[in-house]
Amino acid sequence: MSVASTKSTQPSALAEFWYYFSRNKGAVIGLFVFLIVLFMAIFAPLIAPHDPIVPSGMQRLPPAWAANGNSSFLLGTDAVGRDMLSRLIYGTRFSLFIGLVVASLSAVAGVLLGLVAGYFRGRTDTAIMRVMDIILAFPSLLLALVLVAVLGPGLLNAMIAISIVNQPHFVRLTRAAVLSEREKEYVVASRVAGAGTFRLMFKTILPNCLAPLIVQATLAFSAAILDAAALGFLGQGAQPPTPEWGTMLADSREFLQSSPWLVTFPGLCILITVLAINLMGDGLRDALDPKLKRS
Repeated sequence: MSVASTKSTQPSALAEFWYYFSRNKGAVIGLFVFLIVLFMAIFAPLIAPHDPIVPSGMQRLPPAWAANGNSSFLLGTDAVGRDMLSRLIYGTRFSLFIGLVVASLSAVAGVLLGLVAGYFRGRTDTAIMRVMDIILAFPSLLLALVLVAVLGPGLLNAMIAISIVNQPHFVRLTRAAVLSEREKEYVVASRVAGAGTFRLMFKTILPNCLAPLIVQATLAFSAAILDAAALGFLGQGAQPPTPEWGTMLADSREFLQSSPWLVTFPGLCILITVLAINLMGDGLRDALDPKLKRS
């Protein structure tokens, strides 16, 4: 009876996670903002009042609350006459898609390489880590520009380039975690019990290394959005008329003084989205890192 009552009073893993996550108020705000952005991305065709590609014929129309504004175009129109609000809403799709794909590619490749390097060590470890050191020796944006120049401008090639640039962070983090886990008693016991290399790597060691990797994935998510916007701004990412926030900034930079709203709104979208994801990352760190948990 006492054992059953003790088990019933123990919080579930999800409840414990939410307890530590919700203690960080910034993380809760970031999660709320991210859910709004995600909602806009999923239901963009239903929310957007106009087609984001087709011009309306009203070029550089100011926001509705400004002089000469039009209530049909709440945030005005761009230099070609396309509705800014609709393009910003559809831009959430591209930004979240870029972040998801880049973070997934970087995490999968980086974790595999880091796991191999940390487990086998020796020459394999040295070879992998020297390649990662070479990648880290270059400024990330510069290396991404070089890779896109080789592969050709475009959204797909930009995502591949950003994935390669972000990969070393996962490799280093995974390798460090594996090195700290591979000699612990539970791993040695599994090895003595006859567990094979694959089982030791992916079923014994890797699950105990996931907490810092999840936090790193959120940081890679926000970094990918920033890098993709930077490449789009430089003309090497998404190409016009794609409603991507970095491309929108590039198309509007010559109107910075005459029509500042064309640059302000995409910049605010990038700022708010990246800030929300970073705040969520802080909350995940607080919730998943045992060292930060307090009894």
